[in-house]
Amino acid sequence: MTRHVRLRLLALGALAGLCVAAPAVATATPVAAPPSPNCLPASLDASATLPGTPLLVSPMPGSADAMPTNQISFLGAPASTLSAVTVTGSVSGAHAGTLQPYSQGDGASFVAQQPFRAGETVTVAGAYTSATATVPFSFVFTVGTPDQLVELPETGRTTGPAGTILHFHSAPDVTPPRIQVFEDSPQASAGGDIFLSVYPGPGQTGPEIMAPDGQPVWFLPLATGTFATNLLVQRYEGQPVLTWWQGTISHHGFGLGEGEIYDDHYQPIATVSAGNGLAEDLHEFQITPQGTALITAWKPLYCNLQSAGGADNVALYDPVMQEIDIKTGLVMYEWDSLDHVPLKDSYVSVKGATVAWPWDWFHMNSLQLASNGSWLISSRDTWTIFNVDSSTGQIHWRLGGRQSSFKMEPGTAFSWQHDARQLTGDVFSLFDNGGPPSSHPESEGLVIRLDHQRHTASLVRAALPPSQLWAQTQGDLELLPDGDSWLGWGDTGEISEVSPSGKVLYVAHSPDDTQIYRALRFPWFGQPATPPALAVAASTPGTPALYASWNGATDLASWRVLAGAAATALQPFETSRSSGFETRLKAPRSAAFVAVEALSANGTVLSTSPVVPVPPGGSARRGPAG
Repeated sequence: MTRHVRLRLLALGALAGLCVAAPAVATATPVAAPPSPNCLPASLDASATLPGTPLLVSPMPGSADAMPTNQISFLGAPASTLSAVTVTGSVSGAHAGTLQPYSQGDGASFVAQQPFRAGETVTVAGAYTSATATVPFSFVFTVGTPDQLVELPETGRTTGPAGTILHFHSAPDVTPPRIQVFEDSPQASAGGDIFLSVYPGPGQTGPEIMAPDGQPVWFLPLATGTFATNLLVQRYEGQPVLTWWQGTISHHGFGLGEGEIYDDHYQPIATVSAGNGLAEDLHEFQITPQGTALITAWKPLYCNLQSAGGADNVALYDPVMQEIDIKTGLVMYEWDSLDHVPLKDSYVSVKGATVAWPWDWFHMNSLQLASNGSWLISSRDTWTIFNVDSSTGQIHWRLGGRQSSFKMEPGTAFSWQHDARQLTGDVFSLFDNGGPPSSHPESEGLVIRLDHQRHTASLVRAALPPSQLWAQTQGDLELLPDGDSWLGWGDTGEISEVSPSGKVLYVAHSPDDTQIYRALRFPWFGQPATPPALAVAASTPGTPALYASWNGATDLASWRVLAGAAATALQPFETSRSSGFETRLKAPRSAAFVAVEALSANGTVLSTSPVVPVPPGGSARRGPAG
């Protein structure tokens, strides 16, 4: 097997790769700027639960990083238990607003009619009434000053070298990048389809389901400059759905977009957006069993960083987790990294941080609702996985980094990691990037067991191909049902499957200079709402060639050609096995009109294409592009 190992350096101006972006070089003498305001909380990692109540609130009491359009979220009890809620700004005065309930019936958000003023202190007061008592409450927070970043979006590349873009006669509007398979095996081929999105081009960008042989199963083209990440199969309202993030990617290293939810007919169900004046980030979009969404968002704030060794007139990012009520769009809870983790825990230097290039000190890149209801949060730039108590918002334990709650036994140390997941109980997996800057020579997938009695972290498994491969950014590790490790290698564009013994079972690559945030495998059954597409082209004189495709069909086994002298008098002609996204078929020379039937493995007709006339010596296409 030929290994395509690409250990390339991240070039300034190239795709940011979702890692720490380099600050811009000054081109003129800087003008002295006034000091930035404080953005740090009065008390680090304070409880966000109101005393005497089950209410988890955000902004966190004592925080200094709220946004001017922040909702005030009360999670943990029905809206009917709240009364006499008042919200008063120290500068803006009393705020009128509405208390809007969550669709799950477990809380409400106070949505003010007018924004708060940057820098002011906001006092929230009210009462919580249970079956036995009424408990008054009051707390304060400070509104931060948002850094007005100049957007620096990445641009897509629709063209590329020969052979790097797929083209189809029956679906000319579908032109995804070609993914080459270099190593395959029966075991890997039986593992299900592959879910990914390649960017920034060549070809179109968009979410894609790919068969193990590299052929698309489903592809949704997005507009040039719009990217997708994190295509998953999840469940929403009891049904399997496709979810992904789409939007623009900033050179600063994060996304500005929204989450999409589609059904198994590839029809949109819902769009999820961040709240509190933020845009949804590309790093995570998880649907909980309660039907809410856990998402990441980046909050740029002016912040005096002298206490962390930086300048006094700069900015930083406050990456946040938001739990969103999908039906109402309300923010049920927001967890701000700045409120809970000390800046000194970062492995990224504050030197060079400016207003234009804020300090990316934390870099939240994965979220998960753990089995006990806590939140699992991965912070790339502190080399830490945090377990957060969902009843208080406080950190329960840390794995890795400067303040690990566990002694890291041999083989468990990691850095700049992605994709932290609880597998079972106290067993967790992650993708260990190892850089940049490099802390060890190659990336790997790690499975780690935590012993809470002995406070140790021990290695269960390390997954890596025999050839050295270093993914500077992005990446994922998935343990498949048969015990194999499935790895996405982020900015290298490689995906692979490795057996427990280390045997490489599968290797595929996207085109050079492309990236894949995550590549995962899922069982999936999809049947498009649109009919198959059919194109007719002249191959040899008098012999029409047919090209059939059905974008997204997973149970398509074969095609049956229907042909005749009239559109209303078609007869079966020939049946051929499907050969991938597009299948070439034959029609009789005498045919004036043709159509195709999509058949399942048992011969059931799943759908029929529109009827297409066969032009003499020419070509035609009828039906949807896919």
